[in-house]
Amino acid sequence: MKEIKVGICGWGNVATGLYKAVNANKKIIERNTNLDIKINFIGARRDNPNCDPQGSLVLRDIFDVVSQDVDVVIELIGGVETARELILSAIKNKKHVITANKAVIFNHGDELFKAARDNNVKILFEAAVCAGTPIIKVLQEELAGNNISKISGMLNGTTNFILAEMEKGEDFEPTLKIAQEKGYAEPDPSFDIDGIDAAHKIGILSHIAHGTPLPPKDFYIEGITQITGDDFQHAKELGYVIKHLAVAKQDFNNVELRAHPAFIKNTSILSSLQGVRNGIEIDTDLIGKIHVTGSGAGQESTASGLISDIIHLAGSNKDHAEEVSKSSNEIEIAEFSQISFQHYFYLEVDDNPGVMALITSLMASHNIGIETIIQKDELADNLVPVFFITDLCEELKAQEILNKFKNTDVIKKVKRIRVEAD
Repeated sequence: MKEIKVGICGWGNVATGLYKAVNANKKIIERNTNLDIKINFIGARRDNPNCDPQGSLVLRDIFDVVSQDVDVVIELIGGVETARELILSAIKNKKHVITANKAVIFNHGDELFKAARDNNVKILFEAAVCAGTPIIKVLQEELAGNNISKISGMLNGTTNFILAEMEKGEDFEPTLKIAQEKGYAEPDPSFDIDGIDAAHKIGILSHIAHGTPLPPKDFYIEGITQITGDDFQHAKELGYVIKHLAVAKQDFNNVELRAHPAFIKNTSILSSLQGVRNGIEIDTDLIGKIHVTGSGAGQESTASGLISDIIHLAGSNKDHAEEVSKSSNEIEIAEFSQISFQHYFYLEVDDNPGVMALITSLMASHNIGIETIIQKDELADNLVPVFFITDLCEELKAQEILNKFKNTDVIKKVKRIRVEAD
């Protein structure tokens, strides 16, 4: 039986989840892989009362782990800069690295991957995107012979949970509080609800599929805090649902990279995904669309992704440096203002004759057509709600008409949400 010696850095929920999973499933792992995973060292500044690391030597300085007799260092301390220093130290000590840290890969991926190539070791990070839901190695290996034109999906379980509950009629703030109570959202939920977590993940997936750099240059990121219950009702009437989408779409040497709320057709496979599930749609040239869904957070799910990397590392006979991703200098991030979408607009307007004609006239003056338009019953204060879906138009034009609506006296409120193409 083959043995792999492991050193874990960090002793929080993810690390203890990995320790428990390795020991609980030891016989299953041995039977299926003929591999004995030995967790010999743990770098932890303090003990975790929820887990006793019997049989492992605990080192109080996490950086001491990299100099021990281990085959792989598993970085689970979180954060960015200290994690970067730890990973680089492990690489310089000729140790392979496994991490679940999306932020350090997103912000320093190119530097870390180059260091790994130079030292002929691997960095594996399956659990950094969608935890245990397999996507990294799917892109790197199973789909390596495909041209991947687009990756899109819900990459943050917290936002998917909140939006799914709002679709049922719940309000944003109480739903966020429930997400925090259930452990889906952090006490400071800004990384989730502002779209940053999903942006980190799509940046990593785009690097693998399209060769975009890590970190990429700034790209469009928008969260879910402006979505209301009325938006879901209007979306339903128009044949859509609302999801927070992260998208990487290649067009020749440009890649659209973005993360924002979007209307998606209610017939889409992704539209039915509820709760804290992650869902990814991959467009390929050889086998068409592929869908991957699963849990994107939690001790058990993350442990599954980490164990997958340990097994992969132990079983690989390929040259280590060849497996580390490399950015392409030929790929550029597309200008967001030049990307074309359909758009959902919601307006509250004075209930006066000629207002509908004014709206359609303003749209025509900007050369933007209207696909569907609905006017609802009067609200309070002599206001009427009007909402519509535009024809395809550039983001820049949609922003111009949005500003025009905001500066038109008879229009008292305006909102816009992009519509994702099938």
